[in-house]
Amino acid sequence: MSTYLLVHGAWHSGAAWKRVIPPLTEAGHRVLTPSLTGHGDQAHLLSPTTGLDTHVEDIVRLIKDEDLTDVVLVGHSYAGMVVASVINEVPERIAHLVYLDAMIPTDGENAIDVIPLTQFLIDQAAQADAPWRIPPLPEQPDTGLFGVTDPADKAWLRTLLSDATVLSFQQRVRLDNPAADRIPRTHIECTVGAPPHRRPVPPVQPNGTPAQRWELATGHDCMITAPIELSDLLLKLG
Repeated sequence: MSTYLLVHGAWHSGAAWKRVIPPLTEAGHRVLTPSLTGHGDQAHLLSPTTGLDTHVEDIVRLIKDEDLTDVVLVGHSYAGMVVASVINEVPERIAHLVYLDAMIPTDGENAIDVIPLTQFLIDQAAQADAPWRIPPLPEQPDTGLFGVTDPADKAWLRTLLSDATVLSFQQRVRLDNPAADRIPRTHIECTVGAPPHRRPVPPVQPNGTPAQRWELATGHDCMITAPIELSDLLLKLG
């Protein structure tokens, strides 16, 4: 049995993984899908001081409190920043790292460095009554709501979304633990509506082996639009 720890991206909640949980648990694995501070059942805790460091602490604390080991740690979208920092803190507890259509930072970077468009969202927020809050991205004509186009799925997704904070995009990762470099990692990229500014996957992993990159022919929120296909890929790592 493996433990899958699935970390949602900005604006989302742990409930976004609902359709991925059954295939993983039916295969005999343990699955945890926490909501980060300020999201889901933790939405009431959102504040100007909620940031990337808060979210990293959320996951590190969960791993320690549950005494998790041999974890397959999955970070979707913004959570690429989170999981990269988590393995820096507790590399001995992580068996595999998965960047799921995610930001891929290097030491000292923040979300603005990885995706400069993020600064535009911060600038927009600065003109609002609560300049520290960034509302969810709007639906797009071609790619829907975070890549979700089915009307019923979009309606459900909207019930999960809440504001992010400026600080979560401004705080920087610290990736200075050599032990974290030994952890194998896999990159899963969604190819439908893929952003042109997405950072390419490095050809070589930090442990010196060739990069492992898989594709899913679906939109960004693949855990909603292609949960079985995503689960099949994740099961290869457990």
